[in-house]
Amino acid sequence: MDFKIELKKRATEINDSLDRLLPPARTYPGIIHEALRYSLFAGGKRLRPALALAAAEVINGCRRDIMPAACSLELIHTYSLIHDDLPAIDNDDLRRGMPTCHKKYGEAIAILAGDALLTMAFELLSMCPVNNSITPERLIKVISEISRAAGVGGLIGGQVVDIVSSSRNIDGSVLEYIHRNKTGAMYRVSVRTGAILSGAADDDLERLTRYADHLGLAFQITDDILDLVGDEKSIGKPVHSDLKNEKATYPSLYGMEKALLMSQEEKEKALEAIEVYDERADFLRELVKFVVKRNH
Repeated sequence: MDFKIELKKRATEINDSLDRLLPPARTYPGIIHEALRYSLFAGGKRLRPALALAAAEVINGCRRDIMPAACSLELIHTYSLIHDDLPAIDNDDLRRGMPTCHKKYGEAIAILAGDALLTMAFELLSMCPVNNSITPERLIKVISEISRAAGVGGLIGGQVVDIVSSSRNIDGSVLEYIHRNKTGAMYRVSVRTGAILSGAADDDLERLTRYADHLGLAFQITDDILDLVGDEKSIGKPVHSDLKNEKATYPSLYGMEKALLMSQEEKEKALEAIEVYDERADFLRELVKFVVKRNH
């Protein structure tokens, strides 16, 4: 498998579905639809929906039926980026090599665009067909898990601790809490969404969840490293933003050498979690390898 080609192919499929599922940019009031589409289609690897679809493949689920749920995960991710970039939080001017939403449309529209994407995500979840493939019980469970992962039990909780921990000395347990929630919770629920909607047995769900937890931490450690040594043009956003905002990172807490080792350890644990599966899990295997060696 040429992973980069496969990832691009899957991203194109997801982008086509997002474009079809969302209202056109000309929908009144136009500025809000233009702004949310600007941020949503400004690039991005579509890892979260790709994870949901890949987990479904492992369980022999129906990709077509879970596509609305997979797309909902990208809406939540994009909303979180819009709000993260705001002056009150990270105060970033660039995202994916383009002006951030608030720099292009103003803070008020950016806030509302983020809000709109979050609420649209649950509208998309309601579009999943309830049939022999997806039962009402599975869909309700997924809605519950996504709500928690996007809220104070996940993304929001991690973001809050990240904000209040700025300029403070924190230990490894607090840093891990931040990243397992702020970043990891959405990776975890992405994999679980695809698995649950596809009817995964308990042992399959446990293996895939372990994979997702290690993948999420590997991703964040690598992200911390790239913020220090990455190239702004490659990663599409300003480097040293964590340093500027006085945020603790894995390199700042453990040193660069240890952080690199930790990302490799998380990769190996992720691979171990899914070693029982055949080639249906190859995309998941290649994804975690890609995450730790990427330059953006």
